[in-house]
Amino acid sequence: MTESKKNEVVTRFPPSPTGNFHIGAARTALFNWLYAKHHNGRVVLRFEDTDKERSDKKYAENIKSGLEWLGIDYDGPYWQSERTDIYKGYIEQMLESGAAYLSDESEKEGGRDEVIRFKNPNKIITFKDMIRGEISVDTSDLGDFVIAKSVDEPLYHLAVVIDDHEMGITHVMRGNEHIANTPRQLLLLEAMDVPSPKYAHIPLILGDDGKKLSKRHGATSLDVYKEMGVLPEGMINYLALLGWHPSDDQEIFNPSELIDAFSIDRVQKSPATFSEEKLRWVNRQYIIEMDEETFYDHVREVIPADISKLPQYDLERLRTSLPILRERVEFFSDITKMAEAGELEFLFEAPDYGAVDISWKDDTSEETATYLQKVSDLLADVPDTEFTVTSVKDAVWDYASEIGRGNVLWPTRFALSGQKQSPGPFMIAAAIGKKETTERLNTAVSKLKNDN
Repeated sequence: MTESKKNEVVTRFPPSPTGNFHIGAARTALFNWLYAKHHNGRVVLRFEDTDKERSDKKYAENIKSGLEWLGIDYDGPYWQSERTDIYKGYIEQMLESGAAYLSDESEKEGGRDEVIRFKNPNKIITFKDMIRGEISVDTSDLGDFVIAKSVDEPLYHLAVVIDDHEMGITHVMRGNEHIANTPRQLLLLEAMDVPSPKYAHIPLILGDDGKKLSKRHGATSLDVYKEMGVLPEGMINYLALLGWHPSDDQEIFNPSELIDAFSIDRVQKSPATFSEEKLRWVNRQYIIEMDEETFYDHVREVIPADISKLPQYDLERLRTSLPILRERVEFFSDITKMAEAGELEFLFEAPDYGAVDISWKDDTSEETATYLQKVSDLLADVPDTEFTVTSVKDAVWDYASEIGRGNVLWPTRFALSGQKQSPGPFMIAAAIGKKETTERLNTAVSKLKNDN
């Protein structure tokens, strides 16, 4: 275990490995990490795996993988199941000092013959929560609560405070639901005659119905959002805004900016509401700023096999189609959805359609054929190597403005995509290239002439 330096800030993230890493736990880990890093400290990862029936190493691996994906580094991990001898020493000391005692439970239905209970001094415990201010609790109602099943089997409250002390934890930052645990833990720390860490209880995360975030609100597992194509930078940025707000209106932060800006006094008391719509917006800001090569690599990873089998598909066409894809992607899984909805085929396959659909409003087939032929002629003068969105627009724009933009650009777009809703004609032309653009326009002209 890393030895704590004097006055070093040490936080901890102590998940139970009983399920996959979820949004709420990720936000807790992030706040602990941001606070520690802001103060040049560190965060300890500790698996509370004393529930042997429910704990599973695969969940611990899932949590570690999620932390790595987010870029959250830590000391550890440490396992409570491997620290039995440490707990045993403290329990024996508490029994010797009278702070705890063996309790005969043989007459209690369904209980053990004997457990270890804490001798409650029945006092008022007052502590300062770094977010909520001063909190006072009369601990008399807690009674002499059980702290261990035996000297070898500590329960949650005792194991936690021993670990926090032994690991030099200076700040306990956890969900608001743990406020009720704090009085018990402070009583135990006092009985052990060791200093207590500072406490900060961060707000709950609610769904859009005002209830605690759960599976009924949709995805809560971090893995699901990874599979949906959320970027780690986007997820960290969004999670930081769930219960914390900066001193100004800035919303987009890279991790180092978050570390610099994070302060506990700007963590709110009221619950935060999880919004996938806002997560999409945040993630999109990173996609917009992503360099072309990185965006291209992400797209290649998610492009469906059905699309890669289309006749005009190749990596060069995929690359020239990137501006169209980037314009619409919030999560990278959106590309899969677009493909399933039939919105990508036109980029890699000439569309099939009837002549009746090509013309704008009341224009005749003959008129539309004339417009499209003129567009084809104008584009013939654009060099193949300079066939960009700008050059295509420059070649056609004056003519379209003269005749009517709808009359010219609607059939041009439809001839290129075969869809009534699609990206603009200039973007499509630049994506599919001069040769294919000309062929599709000529096909449309032929369909219109044959319709007469």
